[in-house]
Amino acid sequence: MGHLIELVALLWFFTCWVGYTQYSKQRAADRPCLSNTLDLYREDWMRVMLRRENRISDASVVGNLERNGAFFASSCLLILAGIITALGYTSEAMEVFATLPFSVVPNRAIWELRLVVLLVVFVYAFFKFTWSMRMYNFVSVMVGSAPMPGDTKVSPAAREAFARSAGNICNLAGDAFNLGLRSFYYALAVVAWFFHPVAFIVASTVVVIVLYRREFCSDALAALRSGKVFEEPVPGKSDKSV
Repeated sequence: MGHLIELVALLWFFTCWVGYTQYSKQRAADRPCLSNTLDLYREDWMRVMLRRENRISDASVVGNLERNGAFFASSCLLILAGIITALGYTSEAMEVFATLPFSVVPNRAIWELRLVVLLVVFVYAFFKFTWSMRMYNFVSVMVGSAPMPGDTKVSPAAREAFARSAGNICNLAGDAFNLGLRSFYYALAVVAWFFHPVAFIVASTVVVIVLYRREFCSDALAALRSGKVFEEPVPGKSDKSV
């Protein structure tokens, strides 16, 4: 019975993780959320950038975004090092948790499985953050190669195509960063597993609720939606945030 509830808790965790990821992608296609709203801002940013002679501020913003990913990627490496170290001190860690109130210490195999799951979460986060960093690097290159406002050899259609392409790369980088950041939330749910599998189930559910509310029902979303009028819609492309 003990192993069954551990398995149920683990399956529920992965259901929450994968299920919410797919749900949020599909839901964003027909409902305003932070992701698709920021997509519009980024595309509009690239169009405004093409009208500027001086792109220093744009390069600075891209650099800041890239450094955010670097910070979290470095944090993932430190956490991974700590988890790997903890795998070598399983007995000592189990003894410490056994002294905590309300904690249920399983056998060694289950304990190590918990550490491995936590390891997988941060490995996933590391790859997402580093991929986000690399795509922001692509954006930096595109900002450097952007046509100047006075270049008459570049047609309006070519400028629009460039803005859409640069905006799309920036959106992909932002999405990868978002998935990496979500992993930190899910990692907190895994930490609850070290106390009790029921706490793991509850924490996984709470994480999904928090992510949903912030993505689709937050005050930040309302402020973003009301704070900008997009006067340059992409021809032939419907607004996916409607």
